[in-house]
Amino acid sequence: MRVLGYARVSSKEQNTDRQIIALREAGVLPENIFEDKMSGKDFERPEYRRLLETVKSGDVIFVKSIDRLGRSYKDILEQWKVITKDKGVDLVILDMPLLDTRKGKDLMGTFLSDVVLALLSYVSENERKTILSRQAEGIAAAKARGVRFGRPVKTPPADFQNVVKRWESGKVKIDEVIEHCGMSESTFYRRLRKLRSGG
Repeated sequence: MRVLGYARVSSKEQNTDRQIIALREAGVLPENIFEDKMSGKDFERPEYRRLLETVKSGDVIFVKSIDRLGRSYKDILEQWKVITKDKGVDLVILDMPLLDTRKGKDLMGTFLSDVVLALLSYVSENERKTILSRQAEGIAAAKARGVRFGRPVKTPPADFQNVVKRWESGKVKIDEVIEHCGMSESTFYRRLRKLRSGG
């Protein structure tokens, strides 16, 4: 029997330190921890796929929490079946002791584990949907108040047309122009195209 671990965060900027610590404390060796830094929207993750190819019947996989496995209720249930039923591998969710397939191998134990998993997966997905809905509402409310998102629009100076004429006639260099206008070269050229198109 091998003890393996899986950790996941949604982006490269986030870190898995808390998950790794929990997995190590559960007895998973560093070389047996599979780690992805990408969204949990599906299971096409390189390290997760490698983990599934590596495991054999009798092994055990530790995961810190159910949402690290995935974020879709339907997909989590599907993967739970693949791991525990099809591959014959035990799965332990550290944050939820009831989700430990090593315990209660009888019919009642399996039934309870499946019910708890279904409930938690449903709650996890609903929580994610609620967060996304609140974010959308917050953005809409901020826009209604006049809050602008993204980079602030760079207003060209009042003498922009004169600066352009001087640059086009070769009297000033591009470095001087962008310094005078207080904008990047790409912004200058974008403003220039707008000016020429009558904007």
